[in-house]
Amino acid sequence: MAEPDPSSNDLAEQRTDWAEDRTVQATERTYAGWLRTAFAAIGIGLAFRALFGELQPPYLAKSIATIFILIGGLVSWSAQRNACRTLSRLNSHDIDAPRALHMRWLSYIVSAGAVILAVALWMLNADDI
Repeated sequence: MAEPDPSSNDLAEQRTDWAEDRTVQATERTYAGWLRTAFAAIGIGLAFRALFGELQPPYLAKSIATIFILIGGLVSWSAQRNACRTLSRLNSHDIDAPRALHMRWLSYIVSAGAVILAVALWMLNADDI
């Protein structure tokens, strides 16, 4: 005896659930991409300060490095805000969704680290200025 065909409504709901799961995963990947961008901006700031530290006037290299470092912190904060807002509207069905709290804490730590790094950059050899 042939098995009964599932109704088309059940299949449509299942496809919709899977699409929502894919969106949750895409949000997680996008967050990770933005976090990599934040780390890259912080790294560019540090590299700029290291390579052009003897630039005259002395505060010029620190200013440019600080801008990149703070942009990295801002990108990190913005990434978690957007990801958490998107995840709050979605429900996961067949996957384990990332926890918004973990994303928040990670981004807060990166942002705070960027601010601390920028302050330390200015305090380092403060007599140059």
